[in-house]
Amino acid sequence: QVHLVESGGGLVQAGDSLKLTCVVSGRAVRENAVAWFRQTPGKEREVVTVLWKSGGTDYSGSAKGRFAIDRDDDKNTVYLQMNSLKSEDTAVYYCTIGPNTGPHSSAQSWPFWGQGTQVTVSS
Repeated sequence: QVHLVESGGGLVQAGDSLKLTCVVSGRAVRENAVAWFRQTPGKEREVVTVLWKSGGTDYSGSAKGRFAIDRDDDKNTVYLQMNSLKSEDTAVYYCTIGPNTGPHSSAQSWPFWGQGTQVTVSS
């Protein structure tokens, strides 16, 4: 079975930083693509960033330059460092793991999800 457990969310002020952690079991992060998505009420889950098996990364326009995804292969853990947070970053953040090919921007492309962690940024 594949399990993902996110942590690190919380309430911060605009301009602050936050680091999210996702512990993965059942699949090796080094052998798959991993990603962070986020979702706000009434909206679809949107991709924030993808880390490919090769180590290459993709970022959404809003995340580029402020967020950084990384992984620790020994701990089988994925991280999301978020800097210069804005109120519009407020959302539930989800970690996911999936095939290293195919469309990555749609949540439907990713088979396994964690329970999410709430990030709230006050302005």
